[in-house]
Amino acid sequence: MSSAESAAPSHEVAHAGTHGGHDHRVPKKAQPATMTVLVYSDDITTRERVMLAVGRRPVVDLPAIEYVECATQRAVVQIVDRGGIDVLILDGEAVPTGGMGICRQLKDEIYNCPPVLVLTGRRDDAWLAAWSRADAAVPHPIDGVTLAPAVAELMRRRLAHEPVR
Repeated sequence: MSSAESAAPSHEVAHAGTHGGHDHRVPKKAQPATMTVLVYSDDITTRERVMLAVGRRPVVDLPAIEYVECATQRAVVQIVDRGGIDVLILDGEAVPTGGMGICRQLKDEIYNCPPVLVLTGRRDDAWLAAWSRADAAVPHPIDGVTLAPAVAELMRRRLAHEPVR
């Protein structure tokens, strides 16, 4: 190993390979220690089930999750407007304002809106989630086998498009 190769810290290299005798190093972006996921539902039990289903870390290669809970549309809009939210999970069945309407509002009003997952009332409501411009949709009942991977994918998307804070 040359002295130039040994001088590069290993945590900064995502891929080191040779092509035509040249050493190509791609800097690896550092991941934040945590990501913030907002969970909206008027029903505290639904919020608890979502957080339990996704867990503190949905997959080992992603940062841990810090949750922010919201029970009203107003709170969601205010918190997202302030920034610092990485992913939103919105209950499409919440009353009086469902998560699909809130999603559409956020996508219209928030520049670089974080990815949004909408919980739909049933699988056939996926078209409504598409109308709301949701990035993902998962039907009720809340199931960690379905929900956790969907949230992990949105976390990956956010990491790929956001600078580290």
